[in-house]
Amino acid sequence: MTIDLAAWPHEYRPAAPGAPLLLLLHGTGGNEHEIAALAENLDPDAGVLAPRGRVTENGMNRWFRRLAEGVFDLDDVEVRADELAQFVTAALADYGVAGGAASPLIAVGFSNGANIALATAMRHPEVVPRVIAFSGMYPFGDREPAASLSALSVLLLNGASDPMAPRSSVERLIGVLVGGEARVSRIEREGGHGIAESDVFEARAWLDERRRLEGSRQL
Repeated sequence: MTIDLAAWPHEYRPAAPGAPLLLLLHGTGGNEHEIAALAENLDPDAGVLAPRGRVTENGMNRWFRRLAEGVFDLDDVEVRADELAQFVTAALADYGVAGGAASPLIAVGFSNGANIALATAMRHPEVVPRVIAFSGMYPFGDREPAASLSALSVLLLNGASDPMAPRSSVERLIGVLVGGEARVSRIEREGGHGIAESDVFEARAWLDERRRLEGSRQL
Protein backbone atom coordinates (compact mmCIF):
# COMPACT_ATOMS: atom_id res chain seq x y z
CA MET A 1 0.00 0.00 0.00
CA THR A 2 1.31 3.44 -0.96
CA ILE A 3 0.47 6.31 1.38
CA ASP A 4 -0.44 9.63 -0.24
CA LEU A 5 0.45 12.19 2.43
CA ALA A 6 -1.40 14.95 0.60
CA ALA A 7 -4.62 12.93 0.82
CA TRP A 8 -4.28 12.20 4.55
CA PRO A 9 -5.10 15.32 6.61
CA HIS A 10 -2.36 15.98 9.13
CA GLU A 11 -0.37 18.69 10.84
CA TYR A 12 3.43 18.78 10.91
CA ARG A 13 5.90 21.03 12.71
CA PRO A 14 9.62 20.23 12.91
CA ALA A 15 11.36 19.66 16.23
CA ALA A 16 14.11 21.80 17.68
CA PRO A 17 17.55 20.13 17.53
CA GLY A 18 17.68 17.16 19.90
CA ALA A 19 13.97 17.34 20.75
CA PRO A 20 11.54 14.50 20.06
CA LEU A 21 8.91 14.31 17.35
CA LEU A 22 5.52 13.68 18.93
CA LEU A 23 3.08 11.56 16.94
CA LEU A 24 -0.13 13.01 18.36
CA LEU A 25 -3.27 10.89 17.99
CA HIS A 26 -6.68 12.30 18.88
CA GLY A 27 -9.59 10.59 20.58
CA THR A 28 -13.04 9.89 19.16
CA GLY A 29 -14.55 13.07 17.76
CA GLY A 30 -11.28 14.97 17.87
CA ASN A 31 -8.99 16.08 15.08
CA GLU A 32 -5.35 16.71 14.34
CA HIS A 33 -5.46 20.40 15.28
CA GLU A 34 -6.95 19.87 18.74
CA ILE A 35 -4.51 17.16 19.76
CA ALA A 36 -1.52 19.06 18.32
CA ALA A 37 -2.10 21.78 20.93
CA LEU A 38 -1.12 19.26 23.63
CA ALA A 39 2.51 19.31 22.45
CA GLU A 40 3.17 22.75 23.94
CA ASN A 41 2.29 21.44 27.41
CA LEU A 42 4.47 18.35 27.05
CA ASP A 43 7.61 19.74 25.41
CA PRO A 44 7.67 23.18 23.74
CA ASP A 45 10.71 22.12 21.70
CA ALA A 46 9.09 18.96 20.36
CA GLY A 47 8.05 18.52 16.77
CA VAL A 48 4.48 17.57 15.88
CA LEU A 49 3.15 14.96 13.51
CA ALA A 50 -0.62 14.81 14.01
CA PRO A 51 -2.69 12.85 11.48
CA ARG A 52 -6.47 12.54 11.44
CA GLY A 53 -8.20 9.21 12.00
CA ARG A 54 -9.73 7.97 8.76
CA VAL A 55 -12.72 6.12 10.20
CA THR A 56 -15.97 7.93 10.99
CA GLU A 57 -18.65 6.95 13.47
CA ASN A 58 -21.81 9.06 13.46
CA GLY A 59 -19.80 11.86 11.92
CA MET A 60 -16.96 11.61 14.45
CA ASN A 61 -13.34 10.92 13.53
CA ARG A 62 -11.93 7.63 14.83
CA TRP A 63 -8.92 5.44 14.22
CA PHE A 64 -10.69 2.10 13.82
CA ARG A 65 -14.19 0.67 13.84
CA ARG A 66 -15.89 -0.68 16.91
CA LEU A 67 -18.85 -3.02 17.19
CA ALA A 68 -20.12 -1.52 20.46
CA GLU A 69 -18.78 0.61 23.32
CA GLY A 70 -15.51 -1.05 24.32
CA VAL A 71 -15.87 -3.80 21.69
CA PHE A 72 -13.39 -3.26 18.88
CA ASP A 73 -13.42 -4.60 15.34
CA LEU A 74 -10.13 -6.45 15.82
CA ASP A 75 -9.49 -7.01 12.11
CA ASP A 76 -9.88 -3.28 11.55
CA VAL A 77 -7.59 -2.48 14.49
CA GLU A 78 -4.82 -4.47 12.84
CA VAL A 79 -5.43 -2.99 9.38
CA ARG A 80 -5.50 0.58 10.69
CA ALA A 81 -2.40 0.05 12.85
CA ASP A 82 -0.51 -1.18 9.81
CA GLU A 83 -1.80 1.77 7.83
CA LEU A 84 -0.67 4.25 10.49
CA ALA A 85 2.79 2.68 10.58
CA GLN A 86 3.00 3.17 6.82
CA PHE A 87 1.88 6.80 7.19
CA VAL A 88 4.56 7.46 9.81
CA THR A 89 7.27 5.88 7.67
CA ALA A 90 6.22 7.91 4.65
CA ALA A 91 5.96 11.16 6.64
CA LEU A 92 9.40 10.77 8.21
CA ALA A 93 10.91 10.22 4.78
CA ASP A 94 8.99 13.07 3.17
CA TYR A 95 9.82 15.58 5.92
CA GLY A 96 13.43 14.43 6.18
CA VAL A 97 13.23 13.41 9.85
CA ALA A 98 16.25 11.32 10.78
CA GLY A 99 14.62 9.62 13.77
CA GLY A 100 16.67 7.68 16.29
CA ALA A 101 18.49 9.62 18.99
CA ALA A 102 18.64 12.74 16.79
CA SER A 103 14.85 13.19 16.85
CA PRO A 104 13.15 10.27 18.60
CA LEU A 105 9.55 9.50 17.66
CA ILE A 106 7.13 9.24 20.57
CA ALA A 107 3.45 8.46 20.00
CA VAL A 108 1.10 10.37 22.30
CA GLY A 109 -2.51 9.29 22.15
CA PHE A 110 -5.74 9.94 24.04
CA SER A 111 -8.51 7.33 24.33
CA ASN A 112 -9.08 5.93 20.83
CA GLY A 113 -5.82 7.61 19.85
CA ALA A 114 -4.04 5.90 22.74
CA ASN A 115 -5.41 2.56 21.60
CA ILE A 116 -4.21 2.97 18.02
CA ALA A 117 -0.83 4.19 19.32
CA LEU A 118 -0.51 1.03 21.41
CA ALA A 119 -1.71 -1.21 18.59
CA THR A 120 0.73 0.34 16.11
CA ALA A 121 3.64 0.15 18.55
CA MET A 122 2.88 -3.47 19.43
CA ARG A 123 2.70 -4.47 15.76
CA HIS A 124 5.45 -2.16 14.50
CA PRO A 125 7.85 -1.29 17.35
CA GLU A 126 10.55 -0.52 14.79
CA VAL A 127 8.39 2.40 13.62
CA VAL A 128 6.79 3.48 16.91
CA PRO A 129 9.11 2.47 19.76
CA ARG A 130 7.77 4.82 22.47
CA VAL A 131 4.19 5.53 23.57
CA ILE A 132 2.44 7.81 26.04
CA ALA A 133 -1.12 6.51 26.37
CA PHE A 134 -3.73 8.72 28.07
CA SER A 135 -6.81 6.65 29.03
CA GLY A 136 -5.78 3.73 26.83
CA MET A 137 -6.53 0.00 27.11
CA TYR A 138 -5.57 -3.30 25.50
CA PRO A 139 -6.46 -2.92 21.81
CA PHE A 140 -6.39 -6.54 20.62
CA GLY A 141 -9.21 -8.21 22.54
CA ASP A 142 -8.41 -11.91 22.80
CA ARG A 143 -5.51 -11.70 20.34
CA GLU A 144 -1.79 -11.41 20.96
CA PRO A 145 0.58 -9.01 19.16
CA ALA A 146 2.80 -10.73 16.63
CA ALA A 147 5.93 -8.59 17.05
CA SER A 148 8.67 -8.71 19.67
CA LEU A 149 8.02 -5.98 22.26
CA SER A 150 11.46 -5.74 23.84
CA ALA A 151 12.24 -2.43 22.07
CA LEU A 152 9.15 -0.67 23.44
CA SER A 153 8.97 1.98 26.17
CA VAL A 154 5.43 2.78 27.29
CA LEU A 155 3.86 5.19 29.77
CA LEU A 156 0.26 4.38 30.74
CA LEU A 157 -1.85 7.10 32.38
CA ASN A 158 -5.30 5.98 33.51
CA GLY A 159 -8.12 6.93 35.84
CA ALA A 160 -8.93 4.29 38.45
CA SER A 161 -12.68 4.55 37.79
CA ASP A 162 -12.63 4.88 34.00
CA PRO A 163 -15.53 2.85 32.53
CA MET A 164 -14.26 3.37 28.97
CA ALA A 165 -10.79 1.95 29.70
CA PRO A 166 -11.50 -0.52 32.53
CA ARG A 167 -8.77 -1.61 34.88
CA SER A 168 -9.10 -5.24 33.75
CA SER A 169 -8.15 -4.25 30.20
CA VAL A 170 -5.28 -2.06 31.42
CA GLU A 171 -4.00 -4.96 33.52
CA ARG A 172 -4.21 -7.21 30.47
CA LEU A 173 -2.23 -4.63 28.49
CA ILE A 174 0.45 -4.43 31.17
CA GLY A 175 0.70 -8.21 31.34
CA VAL A 176 1.25 -8.52 27.58
CA LEU A 177 3.77 -5.66 27.48
CA VAL A 178 5.78 -6.91 30.46
CA GLY A 179 5.59 -10.48 29.17
CA GLY A 180 7.07 -9.23 25.91
CA GLU A 181 9.88 -7.48 27.83
CA ALA A 182 8.68 -3.94 27.07
CA ARG A 183 9.59 -1.21 29.56
CA VAL A 184 6.34 -0.07 31.16
CA SER A 185 5.55 2.78 33.54
CA ARG A 186 2.02 3.00 34.89
CA ILE A 187 0.42 5.96 36.65
CA GLU A 188 -3.09 5.51 38.00
CA ARG A 189 -4.94 8.50 39.42
CA GLU A 190 -8.36 9.01 40.92
CA GLY A 191 -11.14 9.77 38.48
CA GLY A 192 -12.22 8.57 35.09
CA HIS A 193 -11.69 9.13 31.38
CA GLY A 194 -9.70 12.15 30.27
CA ILE A 195 -6.36 13.92 30.57
CA ALA A 196 -5.88 15.38 34.04
CA GLU A 197 -3.33 18.04 34.91
CA SER A 198 -1.41 15.40 36.88
CA ASP A 199 -1.29 13.21 33.74
CA VAL A 200 0.36 16.02 31.80
CA PHE A 201 2.88 16.53 34.62
CA GLU A 202 3.77 12.82 34.66
CA ALA A 203 4.02 12.68 30.85
CA ARG A 204 6.32 15.70 30.80
CA ALA A 205 8.56 14.11 33.44
CA TRP A 206 8.68 10.86 31.47
CA LEU A 207 9.61 12.75 28.30
CA ASP A 208 12.37 14.59 30.16
CA GLU A 209 13.73 11.29 31.39
CA ARG A 210 13.63 9.80 27.87
CA ARG A 211 15.58 12.80 26.55
CA ARG A 212 18.15 12.43 29.32
CA LEU A 213 18.57 8.74 28.56
CA GLU A 214 18.81 9.31 24.82
CA GLY A 215 21.40 12.01 25.37
CA SER A 216 23.51 9.82 27.64
CA ARG A 217 23.64 7.10 24.98
CA GLN A 218 25.28 9.55 22.56
CA LEU A 219 28.16 10.34 24.95
